[in-house]
Formats: sequence, structure tokens, C-alpha cells
Amino acid sequence: MALELVTLPCLSDNYAYLLHDPLSGATAVVDVPEAGPILAELARREWQLSDILLTHHHDDHIAGVAELRAATGAKVWGAEADRPRLPRLDFALSGGESFAFGGEEAVVIDVPGHTLGHIAFYFAQSALAFTGDSLMAGGCGRLFEGKPEQMWASLQRLAALPGETRICSGHEYTGANLRFAAAIEPGNPAIAARTLRVMKARAEGRPSVPSRLSGELATNPFLRASLPEMKAALDMSTATDAEVFAQLRARKDRF
Repeated sequence: MALELVTLPCLSDNYAYLLHDPLSGATAVVDVPEAGPILAELARREWQLSDILLTHHHDDHIAGVAELRAATGAKVWGAEADRPRLPRLDFALSGGESFAFGGEEAVVIDVPGHTLGHIAFYFAQSALAFTGDSLMAGGCGRLFEGKPEQMWASLQRLAALPGETRICSGHEYTGANLRFAAAIEPGNPAIAARTLRVMKARAEGRPSVPSRLSGELATNPFLRASLPEMKAALDMSTATDAEVFAQLRARKDRF
């Protein structure tokens, strides 16, 4: 039985994700921008939080951890590499490790770039990947700490997951990301169609996340840096994939 997923808006444009195993009752939250909305949803659904999973150390992903831990007694999981910058961890993780959650296995994927200690969590049975601010809907996170080569390698690890994987990213940036994608590839019909779907969802008050990896591969310029048509569009036909990615990221930073 697949895990239940609840997407929770937090702060002004962040998301937290509740993950619930209906058989065991285990319930996790991925990232804690603030505790209030999470506690309210747990009470509404009568779920007991067992685990807090953290993708990276930025305050808008961890600010509510202390309050949420105190209220629920949940165990905190995060990257060993980022231990000094995270709230106190009960379990420290490294890329390639896995752990049991409910009836599933969660695999930890190293995705440095946005931050050096960034990790993602992949649940193969439920086809869910929690990517924080690495791979995002229509885009990727800014390179605050890592190098373009690191982020490109990170995105390639995520791009190798099955196409039906739902990408659960950390912010409601999709509209702005797709505007940049359309400026880079104005003739891509998949971008135009996705933009309309996102506009409709947002007008109806629905999140634009999670998104399917297959859709990201068709519309997200940062996953398309290796394609000949992308290199041609940037007049970089002889450049390496990582060089094309770096150029895309630099253009997005100025967009």
C-alpha cells in the first residue's frame, strides 16, 4: 500500500510534506519551515508524528523543528555532513544509506549544490522523491554553496529515477521557473502546456507541487542541459553538459 502524501503550504511560499503509512501509523514530515500548519494538520487527521526528515540546513526548512519535536517527540533525521548546522539529530545520514519507514525503504541521495550537505529522500514503492531546494518544479535551487559541476551531478542522480516519480520540492516557484524555461525554449510546447496547468492550479488555490519527473525532463531547462537542442539554443554546441548547466543557472540568477 502506497504512503499517503499531504502537501502543506508554510510561510509565504514554502512547503512541508506529511507522509503517512496507513498500516503501521508511522507519520513523517519532510522539512519544517514552521510548526503551526503541521501540528494543525496532524490534529485534523489524528496522526501521531514519528519522524522529521530534513533536506538541508536553511532556516526556512528547519525553523519549526524544535517546537515540533517538543510537541510530538518525533525523531529527527538529517545529513551527517550538515550535522553542525542542523537541529540536534537523532539519526545522521549519508548518501547511499537507507532506512525503514513504515513498510517502505527510504534511500538517501546526496544532492549538493544549493548547499554542500543537501540530501534527498527517495521512496521507490510510493514513487516519491523529496528534493528540497535541489531539483525544483521547473527549476533548481540557487548555488549558494556548491559549484555548477556539483549541482549538475546531483540533478543527474535525480533524473535517473523512474519517470513516474513525484518530485516533492520545497517552494512555490513553479510559475517563475516556467517563465524562464519559456524564454530559453520558446518553441517547446510542453512548457506552454505546463504553464497553463500551473496557472489554473494556482488560480484555484492548489499547489503546483509535487510534479512528475517525466514532466520535469520535458520542461525543466536545468535537466535538459545535455540535449543538442538546448546547446544550440544557447550557442554552446561544443560545450560540456556542466558548462551549459552553469550558463543556464547564471542566466536564471539574472532573469
